[in-house]
Amino acid sequence: MRTVGLIGGMSWESTLPYYRLVNERVRERLGGLHSSKLVLHSVDFAELEAMQRTGDWEAADALMVDAARRLQAAGAGALAICANTMHRSVPAIEAAVALPVLHIADATARAIREAGLSRVALLGTRFTMEGPFVSERLRAAGLDVIVPGDDERADVHRIIYDELCRGRIVDASRERYRAVMAALAARGAQGIVLGCTEIGLLVGADDAPVPLFDTTAIHARAIADWQLGA
Repeated sequence: MRTVGLIGGMSWESTLPYYRLVNERVRERLGGLHSSKLVLHSVDFAELEAMQRTGDWEAADALMVDAARRLQAAGAGALAICANTMHRSVPAIEAAVALPVLHIADATARAIREAGLSRVALLGTRFTMEGPFVSERLRAAGLDVIVPGDDERADVHRIIYDELCRGRIVDASRERYRAVMAALAARGAQGIVLGCTEIGLLVGADDAPVPLFDTTAIHARAIADWQLGA
């Protein structure tokens, strides 16, 4: 089994299910007492969030590169970033370390294509919804990608940072996400990408009129399959 290095803590609320899901996939494939060979570097999300909020992406890249170098030194054979937004730092990481990055958008695109869909909506932080680092990767796989409108994006982003990253699950926010997802389906989305690793803590398959693609679960499965050579 190959060792993978996880960059987590963004937030730790969603890093917890990563650890469980990767290990469950390894056990599913190997059986018995097998578990995943993982190295985890968990960042202080308060520091990183301040960089995001002020637009200091150079400092954010430096923080992520430092984490990647530490994982390389610890023996990781590949890296996985346990967050969608910080895939923004993939080019800086790939320029700094000699390890492949198991990209969350690539795994998600495969899952969408396997489901036979071609047009999806992307939910996430405003950085993910408005930036190219996830959507362009999905489009490169032949998918049409749409995002919510301005007010909806603001609510989706706020709920992530003010509630989900703090471990708060609010019924009114679930209703807001349901409304946003229904509107996206009405605009022609055949599926919805939960493009923030915390969103799956709030909503599930029963909350949307179209299939949901939870990037946390999809990415974790891909990480375990890479470890086992699939």
